[in-house]
Amino acid sequence: MNTASPAPMPTLALDTATPFLTLALVWPGGHRQLSKEVGRAHAEQLPGMARGLFAEAGLPFRAQTIVIGTGPGSYTGVRVGASYALGLARVWESPVKGVPTLEGLVQGDGRQAVSLDARKGHVYGAVYDVSGGVVTSVIHPPQKLSAGDFEALAGPVPHHQGGVPDGLALLHAGLAHGQTDWSLAYL
Repeated sequence: MNTASPAPMPTLALDTATPFLTLALVWPGGHRQLSKEVGRAHAEQLPGMARGLFAEAGLPFRAQTIVIGTGPGSYTGVRVGASYALGLARVWESPVKGVPTLEGLVQGDGRQAVSLDARKGHVYGAVYDVSGGVVTSVIHPPQKLSAGDFEALAGPVPHHQGGVPDGLALLHAGLAHGQTDWSLAYL
């Protein structure tokens, strides 16, 4: 009789709020992540890239938890990721935890501002305290402001504008404090 318990399943993170498709996978003993600029082709690229990530890791296509970047982003972009995550969650009977895409833009530790271009002189930004690469407290929650107003609000802290969301940062944020009652944010 085999009494060994099954191995813990991996956690998958995905973000489709920016022109990049960002994925991360963590399991006991390893992790993988990838980001690819896909423009508006998230729906066409996401299923194959997600399956490929599991295949590269040598794992069956199933996760215990799914973390989703909830935006801000384009209306279609964030909905593609959310729909895909919710579909997988239903099949896998896994929870979906949401975190703002902005948390994937943090770098290093300490207080920092992060923002994405919201067009017409505006940004969608937030100010966070970060430790171990994970947001530990929200100083100013994500909001849309003029670029000048956001700079004044953020003050003299490092400011990371745009860029590629880090899948592992999103994944760890989701495990640390992701919400199951998330909503999407649009630019």
